[in-house]
Amino acid sequence: MRTNLTLYIFLTALLFAACKREDDNVFKQSPDERINQVLNTYSTALTSAEYGWKGLVYPSAFSTVPFSFYFKFDTANRVKMYADWDSATLIDARESSYRLKALQQPCLLFDTYSYIHILCDPDASINNGYYGGGLLSDFEFILDGMSSNGDTIKLTGRQHASKAVLVKATSKEAQDYYDRKRNWDFLYSSRFLTYFKKLHTGKGDYDIYINESFKNIRIVNANVKFSAGYYLTPNGVAFDKAFTDAGETIYGFNNVVWSEDNQVMTLQVNGRAATITSDKKPYIVDSTAGTRWYNAAVNAANYYIAPYGIHVDGQNDYYNFSSIPGFAYLFFFPNYGQSGYEFTGLMENSYYGPALKRKISAAGITTFTYGGTFGDIPDHGTTPISNIVTKFTESTGFYMVQTSDYNTYDMVNVKDARSWISWQLY
Repeated sequence: MRTNLTLYIFLTALLFAACKREDDNVFKQSPDERINQVLNTYSTALTSAEYGWKGLVYPSAFSTVPFSFYFKFDTANRVKMYADWDSATLIDARESSYRLKALQQPCLLFDTYSYIHILCDPDASINNGYYGGGLLSDFEFILDGMSSNGDTIKLTGRQHASKAVLVKATSKEAQDYYDRKRNWDFLYSSRFLTYFKKLHTGKGDYDIYINESFKNIRIVNANVKFSAGYYLTPNGVAFDKAFTDAGETIYGFNNVVWSEDNQVMTLQVNGRAATITSDKKPYIVDSTAGTRWYNAAVNAANYYIAPYGIHVDGQNDYYNFSSIPGFAYLFFFPNYGQSGYEFTGLMENSYYGPALKRKISAAGITTFTYGGTFGDIPDHGTTPISNIVTKFTESTGFYMVQTSDYNTYDMVNVKDARSWISWQLY
């Protein structure tokens, strides 16, 4: 019995020793050596890209909204960048330090304040995000992987899991950034005097909706409903995913030119002449948008705001609400206090405004009737409230148009589509 036990112990020890030798041979390098090799591979890729990198960052708070960047990394841990946040960030290059570091995973860290930090700045007045979190973006990213040819790198934010992608830039793309070339005409779509825009590609006719705040474009007809993020290019606009219809695939528009006098935007689609014009009625009326708009606020126990007031005949804040001392925004609070009335009005030092009764037709047209007021109306509020009541109670009513995936809607008057309110859930 003792001999068998001794033999068993010997064989067991021998087996473990064999397993250990096999495990030891799985990798020829230590874990530290392996992670350093990965970091060196990324470092070489980032710094050896002769013309730098184009980048798209999708903040977690708005995960379908792309923010465009250009990066040029050097071997001294410095990076120069441009961004499409506004015209200044596309004109003035910003330099930051960066590091590649192992933090359980290989990571890319932007460790001094730069354009990429704008998206996650905790001061919401900087980025129109959340106080304390901004747009829930990141400046420290996990390096998720590189394409086999080394021209694409995917990243995920360490804190908020925002997504980002880097793609090697061409010589021309880099030079366009250095030359400050960007096509701003696409953003002039808001200058159409009538609200509804129609895209004519030569192969199809579509309703097209452009939300500048959320960088969202929607293209709709009876056969297709397309939604994508967009970003400006040197001579037009690019979509972050392809639009396919009428036997072709469209990645964006080129040679975009706006004519205020003619109220038309000319452009090219796959090298073919196309236009965007305006009309007082869409091809397709979204008959359920009014219900979705209303229910989104009710379900969230919240209200909508319109910081730019009421747009009329090409002018934001046509009634000049912003001149009122303390004005913050126009608001819409559904079924206020379970009264059965909607509270619509102005936020100054307090809330006040008309009580309205809402109705939506089977065709999706929203109308309002006046039912009194809420709050204490100051002397200077009499005229603004009168203007709000007059506008809201137009007998022809309003189309409701969803303009992004984030509870933003435009309320467009049916009469001539020359006035509208852009609502966002507060």
